[in-house]
Amino acid sequence: WEQAEKLVSQGGQQQFNTNAVSRVNIPVPPLEVQQRIVDILDRFDTLCNDISSGLPAEIEARQKQYEYYRDKLLTFKELKKEA
Repeated sequence: WEQAEKLVSQGGQQQFNTNAVSRVNIPVPPLEVQQRIVDILDRFDTLCNDISSGLPAEIEARQKQYEYYRDKLLTFKELKKEA
C-alpha cells in the first residue's frame, strides 16, 4: 500500500495508471519457499478432491457407518403374538 500511495496520481479522481503499475516492486519468495507452498497446496487439493483419500473418502466412510447403525437399530425380531 505504501508503494501504491506514492504512485497514485493526485487530482480530482485518483488514478493508478499503467506507468505506475510498472514501477511497483512485488516481492517474490525464494524458490524453496515457493516449492513448500506448492507442496502444501497440492496436499490440500488431494485431501479435498481425491476420491480414495481425504474428505470424499471420509464422507463415504461416515455414510456407510451411519447406514450400518441405522439398519442395526431398525432391524429387530418381531414378538410372537399369543393366540
